[in-house]
Amino acid sequence: MVCQKCAQDPVYEIPKANIQYCKTCFSEYFEHKVWKTIREYGLIEKNDHIGVAVSGGKDSMTLLYLLANFAKERRDIKITAIAIDEGIEGYRNRTLDGLKKFCGKEKINLRIFSYQEEFGKPLDIMVKKYPKACSVCGVLRRYLLNTKAKQLGITKLATGHNLDDEAQSVLMNQFRNNPAVSSRLGPITGVVQDAKFVKRIKPLYFLSEKETSTYAFLRGFMDTYIECPYASDSYRAQVRDMLYEFEAKFPGTKKNIIQSFLEVLPVLKSKYKAEMRYCQTCGEPSQNEQCKACQFIQILTEK
Repeated sequence: MVCQKCAQDPVYEIPKANIQYCKTCFSEYFEHKVWKTIREYGLIEKNDHIGVAVSGGKDSMTLLYLLANFAKERRDIKITAIAIDEGIEGYRNRTLDGLKKFCGKEKINLRIFSYQEEFGKPLDIMVKKYPKACSVCGVLRRYLLNTKAKQLGITKLATGHNLDDEAQSVLMNQFRNNPAVSSRLGPITGVVQDAKFVKRIKPLYFLSEKETSTYAFLRGFMDTYIECPYASDSYRAQVRDMLYEFEAKFPGTKKNIIQSFLEVLPVLKSKYKAEMRYCQTCGEPSQNEQCKACQFIQILTEK
């Protein structure tokens, strides 16, 4: 088999479509899907200051690379990379080293914020008191990204979530009977506009994990890839593995989940469009009197 476009040796095959791409043509295919998503969903607008949430992993590095190149062509667009150092020994310090080198080489402004500095403890210490690492980490990470993005004057926060990530989130919310949370998903998140909440955008939304991994490998972003040591114990990991099995048996499953979800998303956004409330402790957007971040901080600081 050869590449459908140029007859070169292929590096990737599109499932079910029987289409092969060489390295160059696959990169063009991948980038075209990213730009199409940005254009069709209006993810980036004139004079936007885009904060790219980066971990040093393959998805966020791919996203940062693409948006940095986009900003070179659009002089009205500003890019700032934001990394959160959770304090996971042997993991985050290694990924941040690669991220620092990349941002230095590409002349990208990189800002790093840590749990240690902001909350007084690294995640490795937090889990001794609250063992559900992914639950507390996800909440505190989102909290920091939002508060720091506002301080930096960022208008939109771009994350490296791909099609697999979104399909997992949709199923997790279904299994937990949480349609209100699903209403906040999509290529651009949220149901109401509020000055205290920086919108999240997902330019990799329609690209699979496999496609993103392939692009990252071809660009050299997989050289230092390691998985978070806490990830295997998470609820998401269980749903991810289940979806992998379904996708292997029934190709197109994850894509179908997203396509059907997008059909009902407008209904969900309309139904769960509630007035924004604020945490009485920190003033950040919250569904309750106290946001989850403050609840966790209170638990973790109790003697």
